[in-house]
Amino acid sequence: MRKFLVEEDFINTRLDKWFKKKVCDVPQSFIEKNLRRGNIKINKKKNKSSYKLQKNDQIFISDFKFVQITNKRKKYNYKPTKKEISFSSSIFIENNENFAVINKPAGIAVQSGTKSRRNLLDILRLTKEFSESTPYTVHRIDKETTGVLIVAKNKKYAQLFTSLFRIRKIHKTYLGVIVGELQNKKGVLIDDLYNYEDDKKIKVKAITYFKVLDANNNYSFLRLNPETGRKHQIRKQLLIRGCPILGDSKYRLATNYPKKKETLMLHAYKINFSIANTKYSFCADPPITFKKILKEKYLKIF
Repeated sequence: MRKFLVEEDFINTRLDKWFKKKVCDVPQSFIEKNLRRGNIKINKKKNKSSYKLQKNDQIFISDFKFVQITNKRKKYNYKPTKKEISFSSSIFIENNENFAVINKPAGIAVQSGTKSRRNLLDILRLTKEFSESTPYTVHRIDKETTGVLIVAKNKKYAQLFTSLFRIRKIHKTYLGVIVGELQNKKGVLIDDLYNYEDDKKIKVKAITYFKVLDANNNYSFLRLNPETGRKHQIRKQLLIRGCPILGDSKYRLATNYPKKKETLMLHAYKINFSIANTKYSFCADPPITFKKILKEKYLKIF
């Protein structure tokens, strides 16, 4: 007889998923058979494989042999250098037991993808700030975009932040430089954008509030507050109006193609949210290159 106590990270996880992850990776039929026979019980009672585990549930396993998973090898696509791990400590804005907030540098994806193996999550896993926890992504910012990013440290807070984003209770502020000038000094951008999932074309509504902080005949410096969280939302909406983000090599005008790779002038500056009646607000200082280009374009920062 073996007894397991359900940890907080597995609250609301299906019993069969917990078994495969914590005990041994076996066929579903094996789990179902042993549940029927009473060889796997929850709090000494029979239950179904779909049972959602609760904190401190006791799982009793008996009458068959298995190899308990102690150090299950995890496959990560990217192995960061010591320099990258050491540098990462300098980008933390907030670090507590449930989540961290970082100032993401340019040129690194949040997660590993088909086009980019180097990613932030695989680097954070090896930092001292995440030595006793696992980084969970709860939102993303583009690879070349800099600025504030929340990373959860446990499943509970990952689900919480995901819910807050879904019901639009997390408010983000971006700073951006565009080519040209918008018609109004402030207002709202509302568009139907299109995304593709496999071969299916999906229409989504995008809403972004803006205010011009400074402008000249060639460039404008904007504060942007997206209400919705669509993929590449801000970059797409500004291109639609003929005013792409400066340095954007993807969403650009044909006459505005950069001769060399330039800094994408879009920075996630601030994020605000509330948890259990506690208000949180975090700011990420724009990088030196961002401030330098503002000065070169004769634009004032605040």
